[in-house]
Amino acid sequence: MNIKKVRRLKIPSWHDVALIGLPALLLLAGGFWLAAQFVRPAPPHQLILSSGGEGGGYQRFAARYREVLERYGIELVERPSAGSLENLQRLRDPDEVVDAGFIQGGTASVSDADREQLVSLGGLYYEPLWIFYRSELAQQVPGRRLDRLGQLKGRRIAIGAAGSGAHKLARDLLESNGLAGAPTQLLESDGLAMVEDLRAGRLDAAFVVGPSQSAVVWSLLFAKDVQLMSLAHADAYARLFPQLQRLTLPRGAIDLVHDVPAQDVALLAPMATLAVRQDTHPALIDLLLQAASEVHGEAGVFQKPHEFPQATEVDFPLAAEAERYYKSGKSFLQRYLPFWLATLIDRMVVLLVPVVALLIPIIRFAPPLYGWRVRSRIFRRYGELKFLERELELEAGRYSREEWLARLDEIEDDANHLPAPLAFSDMLYTLRQHIGLVRSEILRKT
Repeated sequence: MNIKKVRRLKIPSWHDVALIGLPALLLLAGGFWLAAQFVRPAPPHQLILSSGGEGGGYQRFAARYREVLERYGIELVERPSAGSLENLQRLRDPDEVVDAGFIQGGTASVSDADREQLVSLGGLYYEPLWIFYRSELAQQVPGRRLDRLGQLKGRRIAIGAAGSGAHKLARDLLESNGLAGAPTQLLESDGLAMVEDLRAGRLDAAFVVGPSQSAVVWSLLFAKDVQLMSLAHADAYARLFPQLQRLTLPRGAIDLVHDVPAQDVALLAPMATLAVRQDTHPALIDLLLQAASEVHGEAGVFQKPHEFPQATEVDFPLAAEAERYYKSGKSFLQRYLPFWLATLIDRMVVLLVPVVALLIPIIRFAPPLYGWRVRSRIFRRYGELKFLERELELEAGRYSREEWLARLDEIEDDANHLPAPLAFSDMLYTLRQHIGLVRSEILRKT
């Protein structure tokens, strides 16, 4: 056999490869496209968080979240607000560019539509309600301390800015005591300006919701001529308002040296949560949960170490990513890889799983199919050879010896030009031997 024939035996039939390979590639491409429909795009490099008012706990926590997210290359953009109610309104409004917002539990009635588009990341921390009043109000009261909201009748009371959770909670509690109207004056004031008004005597009392570390609460805890109310009816309020829990601020818990507070204080507290839209990228939700664990997992006046965050539904259903996080912690990839690489691999896995699922049967069945096509061409020549041999046996005189040999030469020439890999060379040699047998038969019978 000459060099061209040898070379032909070494290479596959590109026609067969195309006939088998192209459908396989189209099938793989279809699987890849179908999987891509379920793959979210890469996480954005920016997260927009609706926080709260100046000097409040929400702004303080937003600043700490920003530090955590920066370590993962995510920029947190804070949008200050009046508070919980405005945050919720922003999340409800599809035209508002916001991904997440702090929400005070029980601040608003949650509709079915809210539950469909918003999810909670669990309970973050207790948000105590602090009721501060000027010390002069207690001068005529036994014990020189106020302990009931009814004692604030006819006073000037700051209840927080409209749109804040403090505003809603203060109104609910005051209305339950018949203090929503005259002669009591309810003023929509909050922040550090409210602190100055209370100190200066322009206010008689103030309702503040937030952690003890917030600037407003801290300033009032140490303010001269300002006292903190211990609610005698705290247990009753907790029964009347299911979103509230009774907390005890132990004596000296704020400052042991200066004995602040000077006695145990009964407080009320809703649970704070972080609400996100359903379409928020799962990777960003994971990062928010990691930030929440780092920021809110510390021991505090009202909590033990790692008590928060916790898998508690606060107004909204718990996000699926939050359920997984509270059960298993960080994903396996994020424990050992940088954030960007972990998210990339996580997305690629979704693409590769169906592709691999298709690739396995393709790899299994493509080679046998290719082999069947090569053998079928050889068998076709065997069919022609068998037909010629049968015809020779029945009608040897029908053609001359030269004509019989010419027909056999055509079959042999086709066999010599069959494109077949080396793995099938034994079949080609056998075919050539059988062609030689038929040639001998022709010479014998003609």
